[in-house]
Amino acid sequence: MSRPNVSRMSRTLICLVVILAGSYLALCAALLVFQRALIYFPQPATLDTPRLTLDVADAQVQVSIRPHEGPKALIYFGGNAEDVSRNLPEFAEAFPDHALYLMHYRGFGGSSGSPSEEAIARDALTLFDKVYGSHGEVAVIGRSLGSGVAVRLASQRPATRLVLITPYDSLERLAVRQYPIFPVKWLLKDRFDAWKYAAHVSIPTLLLAAEQDDIIPRASTDALYRHFPKGVAVLKEIAGVGHNSISDSPEYLKLIADGL
Repeated sequence: MSRPNVSRMSRTLICLVVILAGSYLALCAALLVFQRALIYFPQPATLDTPRLTLDVADAQVQVSIRPHEGPKALIYFGGNAEDVSRNLPEFAEAFPDHALYLMHYRGFGGSSGSPSEEAIARDALTLFDKVYGSHGEVAVIGRSLGSGVAVRLASQRPATRLVLITPYDSLERLAVRQYPIFPVKWLLKDRFDAWKYAAHVSIPTLLLAAEQDDIIPRASTDALYRHFPKGVAVLKEIAGVGHNSISDSPEYLKLIADGL
């Protein structure tokens, strides 16, 4: 092979490497900039429910409510693409002795602002403090993404019960599994490391797993369960349901009620 041909091949190889490296860096940059669009999928509220508006420093957060006199209240945090207002009719029937507060994350259901882990965590604390001012027994429920919000809140405020539905140990660890070729640990802004907070929870806790969950691996739920102090948490599985269909099971509301 002549030297000119070798030289052309070398230049071609170098150009190819540069193009691939540039494309990879561009994808990393896109992941850094647009990652929250891959985490949060804001939904409008489809039910016209009574509302509580939380005026926080930089947003107005909407909460679908069912007022009820008495000591018991329930705060609910939903999934990353959930309209929480849709739960209100069934929750009102299943938990008749609880006042209900279902928080619409920023950007969801009429809430202003944009969602982020820290903003949602602050809003959750604000909601709890307001509810606790009127109700001395506050149960906290979190589903999917909201399970990370709920366990963090329960580690910081005097909740009486905690229920985690299709929960995970860490959004970061889930992202590492899903995007193994990217340096997720360096790029991810919202990590939702639920396992860090589980160790500081001392109230009775129920974890509900879906047998056929194709979103949250069972290993992630099991890892979270192991981080709770001994005797604090119970893990139960609902058979024959998936991540999004778990609430269709007749066992769903019954198990939650038993955990309250």
